[in-house]
Amino acid sequence: MSTEITSYVLCINNGGYPESLEVRKIYPVLPDDKAASRNYIRVIDETGEDYIYPSKYFVPIELSPEIVATLPVQTNPPAR
Repeated sequence: MSTEITSYVLCINNGGYPESLEVRKIYPVLPDDKAASRNYIRVIDETGEDYIYPSKYFVPIELSPEIVATLPVQTNPPAR
């Protein structure tokens, strides 16, 4: 599985996992075709690890390179 961040999402529902997800926070997305085929998304959550969550907990967002540069997770930003 790739560890390259491919996009970013905004959390709109933590699904009862406040220790792992914060509502209204931006999370980096890692590619996971198998998870996506089941309506899940792989994000780097509050633990600093990547986990899958239901896609309905997030909305996709597009960020400028300047904003991406200010985010805490800086490994392999998405190619434009």
